[in-house]
Amino acid sequence: MAGIRVLVATRKGLFVLKSGRDRRRWSMDAPRFFGQIVHHAVLDPRDGRTLVAAVRAGHLGPTVFRSTDAGRAWREARVPPAFAPAPAGRQGESVGHVFWLAPGHADEPGRWYAGTSPPGLFTSDDGGESWSPVAGFNDHPDRRRWTGEPGEGPPDGATLHSVNVDPFDPAHLYIGLSAGGVFESRDRGATWTPLNAGCDAEFLPDPNAPYGHDPHCLRVHPAVRDVVYQQNHCGIYRLDRGANRWQRIGRNMPRTVGDIGFPMVLHPRDPDTAWVFPMDGTSVWPRTAVGGRPAVYGTRDAGRSWRRLDKGLPRAQAWHTVKRQAMGADPLDPVGLYFGTTSGEVWASFDEGAQWHCLCLHLPHVYAVEAACPA
Repeated sequence: MAGIRVLVATRKGLFVLKSGRDRRRWSMDAPRFFGQIVHHAVLDPRDGRTLVAAVRAGHLGPTVFRSTDAGRAWREARVPPAFAPAPAGRQGESVGHVFWLAPGHADEPGRWYAGTSPPGLFTSDDGGESWSPVAGFNDHPDRRRWTGEPGEGPPDGATLHSVNVDPFDPAHLYIGLSAGGVFESRDRGATWTPLNAGCDAEFLPDPNAPYGHDPHCLRVHPAVRDVVYQQNHCGIYRLDRGANRWQRIGRNMPRTVGDIGFPMVLHPRDPDTAWVFPMDGTSVWPRTAVGGRPAVYGTRDAGRSWRRLDKGLPRAQAWHTVKRQAMGADPLDPVGLYFGTTSGEVWASFDEGAQWHCLCLHLPHVYAVEAACPA
């Protein structure tokens, strides 16, 4: 019976942690892409074998690698994501890095999506071998208004992230733009609509602006229709599409902790259960665990209440944080939770956050963590 694989993308390579489904003993493979930046790595849930990794290699630049044998051998994409050439007389764009990878719908084997910095959306229909721009977004006349001019946005650059395919409709896509907001398409990316009603935007002149927001991580529930969560620059939100307006469920977090952070993780079966990792977002935004005391917070009632889950985590003087892609869940029962820190630790809970265990120390700065069950 296949076990668990935890893909840890870091500043200096991709590390793979392995265990059986009992999750009792863990081992770690030698790093892939050693010394290279790996922004994200994902196992295709449709075949349990194909791996796709977003790599910024020193000699190749931003690209995508793929493996069809669960990571034993890797090959660079024949056509990596790249913006279409600009019309004559206009300045073109270059992909700075491939940031987010998402497999397509279960009914579309071979399809993948990639989000980049500067904000661009790309797709592949051959398992990540060749990529093409999604013209409906990349060439949209309002794209610059949504994302801002080059050089504007977050400290590490504006990014398209959180690519989500509606599990009940392969034509329905959700994306997050930092900065820009949440957008959706119901025609596979041909047209796009802002989806930000109800979100606070304390940094905008118009707090009710339809775009210009800063979602940090967006998750669509994989088993229950029309339930969406996001961790935003301005709080934690849930969206039930019947109401079509985001509700700030983070207001129920303890005031001494707040509801600012980057990752958002959903229970794979229960739409009312979710987890976040708060950070210090006050004053100068130090982006560290609040008070140097890291903790995951979980809700079992769709955000009406939150519980601190820190048993086994450092009690003091732990000044790291967890990035937007660096926290995930496995599909087992009880659900396993995993997060990687900016100080190179990987932590896991095999009882949905009740108790935490350190799986490894001293890795490079962790960018992304994905848990999966290979075939």
